[in-house]
Amino acid sequence: MTLYLDHAATSPVRRGVLDAMAPFLTTRFGNPSSTHAVGDAAARALEEARRGVARHLGMRPNDVIFTSGGTESNNLAIKGIAVAAALDRGARHVVTTAIEHSSILESMRQLRRVHGFEVTVLPVDRHGVVDPAAVGRALRADTALMALGAANNEVGTVQPVTQIRDVCRAASVPLHVDAVQAAGWLPLSGVAAEGRRSPLGDAVALSGHKIGAPAGSGVLAVRQRIPLEPLLHGGGQERGRRSGTESVAGAVALRTALDVAEAERESAAQRVSDVRDAFVRDVLARVDGADLTGHPTERLPHIASFTVAGAGGESVLLDLERRGVIASSGSACSAASVDPSHVLVALGIGDDLARTAIRFSLAASTPDLTPVVAALAEAVSAHVGAGR
Repeated sequence: MTLYLDHAATSPVRRGVLDAMAPFLTTRFGNPSSTHAVGDAAARALEEARRGVARHLGMRPNDVIFTSGGTESNNLAIKGIAVAAALDRGARHVVTTAIEHSSILESMRQLRRVHGFEVTVLPVDRHGVVDPAAVGRALRADTALMALGAANNEVGTVQPVTQIRDVCRAASVPLHVDAVQAAGWLPLSGVAAEGRRSPLGDAVALSGHKIGAPAGSGVLAVRQRIPLEPLLHGGGQERGRRSGTESVAGAVALRTALDVAEAERESAAQRVSDVRDAFVRDVLARVDGADLTGHPTERLPHIASFTVAGAGGESVLLDLERRGVIASSGSACSAASVDPSHVLVALGIGDDLARTAIRFSLAASTPDLTPVVAALAEAVSAHVGAGR
């Protein structure tokens, strides 16, 4: 039997999500922009999904833009907000960190290459944490945007997002938060005055396939006061911010998955944290050369990532798969690269050691992992020296 431990890459679609979206692929297939009864029904479902997502994010329904996933959401937030700021007030400076997802870093590079932006990339400490004070020092009068992930997808480190948000607000700089990996495990909003929800940032990105909706469904929520230059032009859907016929089924699926994930979040996070902590203790005790990467405590409940000195990471992963355990070396978006993980290098880990990285990412249903520890120990023992 195969045990899938790569949920940070993608997750199966929940049965209830399939049931919720199925009518919008079959009997209720209307285009929400059409001005007839079938289109009106689709438009109502789309707006209901928008309201549901907005509630979880502590934002307003008109803030929510449905996209094709986290990569598009990050691209739209970074390029859209930055270019709008450049057009509006000549701001051509953006800030991010060295461990961000490639969709953030590549968007920043495109702003520099095509639009002449200056990009400040902040370092992180050996656990992958960015210093809020360093963020404050980096912000300037011409800063158009600060962008970072709420939690890292490779090592699981959780950032002090609330503190960074407050620093950005004090400097009147919009903050974009990539919450793709955090969804379902961390709160997606806080509590402000009088019980109102407080958003993580001025813009927040989500991806459906991390929480039990299909790949190809995503959200970018941007507060209405933040100017946003669209990337896609056409029929003016999503209030002119993202043209193209909306996937009503995808929107309904994402909202449904988010409802379930939020309802189960606290209990799932506690259970998975317990499984992960026992797994980490056993790996460090039984696997020669294993070292945990990321913050030891301020980390996502479902991610445990290790370097294994002297072992070939890809060789170990292939051996684990033969033993019925599916894991990864890090981000699925860069799995084909022969370069060491930019995240691990930013943590101060040398190139050779970074190439031994193995990431296990769990689900709420993941069982006790004691057999996986034994399989990992055997696989590492069989491939010591393959990473040299």
